[in-house]
Amino acid sequence: MDVELHVIGTADGNGGTHFSGDRGPTSNGEDVTVSLPDASEGDGLLSTLTSDGERTPLNGLPASQTSTPQEETSVCRIKRELNEVVFWKVRLWMIIIFIFVLIIAVILVALAVCAAIHEDEDEKFDPSLFKLPLYHNGSFELPNQVFTDDLFNMSSNKSQVLAASLQEKVAGVYTSSPALGRYFSHASINAFRNGSVVADYQLKFLIPEEEKDWLRNFTLSREMVFNVFRQFLYDQEADPAQPQYIAPDSLRMF
Repeated sequence: MDVELHVIGTADGNGGTHFSGDRGPTSNGEDVTVSLPDASEGDGLLSTLTSDGERTPLNGLPASQTSTPQEETSVCRIKRELNEVVFWKVRLWMIIIFIFVLIIAVILVALAVCAAIHEDEDEKFDPSLFKLPLYHNGSFELPNQVFTDDLFNMSSNKSQVLAASLQEKVAGVYTSSPALGRYFSHASINAFRNGSVVADYQLKFLIPEEEKDWLRNFTLSREMVFNVFRQFLYDQEADPAQPQYIAPDSLRMF
């Protein structure tokens, strides 16, 4: 059927608008009266009802995502205060950022200064007091070397070159040790023997007189010195092309 609606809006005493429907004839001659609900400030042009009964503003955003006038006023006030010029062209937000950067810089500088002035008590020692010698002797095998008669003679060029490279390698083991490095003096290769090539070595340490018993029995004991050397050999790479390669299992110390 066809219904013709005549919507009449009247103002009430509270400032609202009241809509009422008029009667209109249908195509079959019947009259139908349609009543419209009263409109409030939040209705009408401001929002519509969805199919599930929820009210949605005409701007397409849910009511929970729309900003109230109070929130907009607060945001505008904060933005205005941050953009206020404190002096010359410097604004408030610039000063706030500068303060944060300054605090971070002060913290970093303080950490750097503390790290620079920190002194490890263990690193304080007088090398001139290290006069008492302590020796450890032993041997190891060079499986990548072929023994020749000139290695019997430690004055030969081949013996001197091989001995120098081995002495440098062994010295590096102990000079890099945090516990033994300060006491190490030098390493020497005393002889080469047959059996692939077996090298006889000697390690020399210098210790202070007042600590000799402790160092001999613990820090520089044969077991400690041996284990440092052996761990280094196990950590090295087994390169068949390296003539100075030392077999870890061949290490001896006495």
